[in-house]
Amino acid sequence: MQARFGRRLVLGVAALIAVGLVKADTPAAARDLKSGTPEATGFSSQRLQRLDASMQQLTDSKQLAGIVALAARHGKIVYAKSFGVQDLGSGQPMPKDAIFRIYSMTKPVTGVAMMILYEEGKWQPDDPIAKFLPEFADLKVFKGLKADGQPELEAPRHPPTMGELMTHTAGFTYGVFGNTWVDQQYTKEIVSRATFEFTVASLTELVEKLSRIPLAYQPGTRWEYSVSADIQARIVEILSGRPFAEFLRERIFEPLQMHDTAHYVPQSKRARLATLYQLDPAQHALAVRALAKDPDSPPTLTLGGIGLYSTASDYLRFAQMLLNGGELDGVRILGPRTVELMRANKLSDRLLTGEFGPPPSPLVPGRGFGYDVGVVTDPLRLGDPTGVGTYSWLGIAATWFWVDPQQDVVFVGMTQRFADPTLPAVWNIARTGFYQALVDPAR
Repeated sequence: MQARFGRRLVLGVAALIAVGLVKADTPAAARDLKSGTPEATGFSSQRLQRLDASMQQLTDSKQLAGIVALAARHGKIVYAKSFGVQDLGSGQPMPKDAIFRIYSMTKPVTGVAMMILYEEGKWQPDDPIAKFLPEFADLKVFKGLKADGQPELEAPRHPPTMGELMTHTAGFTYGVFGNTWVDQQYTKEIVSRATFEFTVASLTELVEKLSRIPLAYQPGTRWEYSVSADIQARIVEILSGRPFAEFLRERIFEPLQMHDTAHYVPQSKRARLATLYQLDPAQHALAVRALAKDPDSPPTLTLGGIGLYSTASDYLRFAQMLLNGGELDGVRILGPRTVELMRANKLSDRLLTGEFGPPPSPLVPGRGFGYDVGVVTDPLRLGDPTGVGTYSWLGIAATWFWVDPQQDVVFVGMTQRFADPTLPAVWNIARTGFYQALVDPAR
């Protein structure tokens, strides 16, 4: 069930995907987030009520407990709504400043951390990963099982590179979305298939264990959702000389005033933490998902692929920074060309065949992948109302965002239902409801 969900989410994820730059003729200072009105930015308030109705229906029907949705166009917040409840048991209404487990929406943040170090000249796309992680110098590739059930290994045709690490094509996997011999080694050593929680204590231990597991495929020959961003987190530590969480706080969260984003939720903010749910098939209803305790102090394991907590407003600031070409409120995180590099599709046509990336949104012509973000290059061909160059990602508990450079839009949605095949594609519902209300795109 989780395997099917993973395939659906990973490219439900990639369905939303792409990235882009702020229009060159728009001063960054004029694009800092401010309140606005729908009509002033080309939207119809009346038609936005359709989006309200769609979100409300999802919570009224108890398919989702609660939702927070924020959107901005031209740097003006044009949609800011919450629906349903933060906790079904108490019935507490969902506040707009609720804190959510954003799971894989951690990945684009890690990607920005890596691009900061790229700008400092610390790595290049064609560098072997082993240049920074010597533990990976002797990695082998899984070829198959011998007659006696033992793995047959072969040498990589080329050492996996940093560019491949940033695009999920280096040979790593996650372990929980498949059941190959390599997947089984991941779930034995690194991550629990049942809970999707990592069983290692630190990034150092993660890398050490990965160094003893063969690559799942020859580098560059497949796209497979993986622990690549978690490996990147360790590389951030090595290249910066700082713990990963501290680097994120000092170089991204504090400059962008993302005050509620971290790998833990302190006691002073616990009342705002949304309850996490999953479907109970026997009851056909949402039930609280059992988790290891949410940390209330800095944990020893600070992953780059999952693990962050955030709010819709915090993540909107992060997304607007990207849309602005790397700057927000006079604070520059990246240069515009670096953002463009991050969002450009890096996958060759031979990987855009529909074979890679799970349904319902496989990697096909028009939908590819950049550095830690998916990329949509031909949305209309895909039946996608977003603009050319839109990029986005999802979290496994149904959080999502997209950045649409063509229409100058950012959208962030947060809810807390762990995905399974029955999860409504709320990100697609939101996308349809939002763009049908954009009646004057030229404004």
